[in-house]
Amino acid sequence: MAPPPRKRGRGVFYIYYIIMYSSKELLEKVNKAIEDMPLEREPKGLYAPIRYVLSLGGKRIRPVLMLMAYNLYRKDVSPCIMPALGLEVFHNFTLLHDDFMDKAEVRRGKTCVHLKWDDNTAILSGDNMLVLAFKYMAQCDEKGMPAVMRLFTKTAIEIDEGQQYDVDFETRNDVTEAEYIEMIRLKTSVLLACALQIGAMLAEAPEQDAEALYHFGECLGLAFQLQDDYLDVYGDPAVFGKKIGGDILCNKKTFMLINALLHASQEDRAELQRWIDSKDCNPDEKISAVTALYTKIGVDRMAKERMNAYYVEAEQYLAKVSLPEERKQMLHGIALKLMGREK
Repeated sequence: MAPPPRKRGRGVFYIYYIIMYSSKELLEKVNKAIEDMPLEREPKGLYAPIRYVLSLGGKRIRPVLMLMAYNLYRKDVSPCIMPALGLEVFHNFTLLHDDFMDKAEVRRGKTCVHLKWDDNTAILSGDNMLVLAFKYMAQCDEKGMPAVMRLFTKTAIEIDEGQQYDVDFETRNDVTEAEYIEMIRLKTSVLLACALQIGAMLAEAPEQDAEALYHFGECLGLAFQLQDDYLDVYGDPAVFGKKIGGDILCNKKTFMLINALLHASQEDRAELQRWIDSKDCNPDEKISAVTALYTKIGVDRMAKERMNAYYVEAEQYLAKVSLPEERKQMLHGIALKLMGREK
């Protein structure tokens, strides 16, 4: 199906439509590849949880970004489908193991694997997903495979490093902003960056373009994660997709909490610490009190300023990609959409 013909005088709306139509088309290709995965095999106890995890949905933003980057230089994205599938399988593997480590109960409104089956199944099926991810990533052009696998392996290692930092931070009260930024870069941003660079590499884009796209994804990932921290406190639950205040209730080391402790007056810091140390307080009362302290200290403003700075930096890297601006509108539109901005 082709998009409708362009109407004069509606250039901005047409560009926005092309972005949405094109990303939808790429998303359909990713979902079709997931549906076609040969997971109806024995033993069912190993593969059924994998099919279940992949059926829970999600935005598929990482494989779509890979296909978008490839599409900047090549019209037919078919040669990039299997590596994109590998990236999505890898991402869902990390979610499966994260849920197990966090003892989470629900993922995207459905029961987590370790509860629907058991702990051993979560570990083994997750391990199999990791192997499958490398299998699918390797199904790319032989010429580009060594560089692709080097980057993918590096990214997988970095994500584990980020996860360990996140675990370590749970028992530390001296986490700095710089340490937190590095943790979210490793845990979140590098996979977005990897998706874009691999797409460009497989399309044989100029090396400087591939590197610029990597840094575009890296900065966009940082902005997106900081936005997530902000929305967990100040977001509209109907829009955010979950109840706000979860990070506050579990004293999660976020940009918000770290900077509140760093910039609070002695009196406000003592009050914040009292809420952190409280064990049997009313949850709604704690969320309300800590949110009020955040606002008083000004961490809402700090978070907005930092996420905007990363967004601007992301756009600067996208500007360095040596293609006409109209070719880059799709990625620009995705950045706007991720950050909840208007055109």
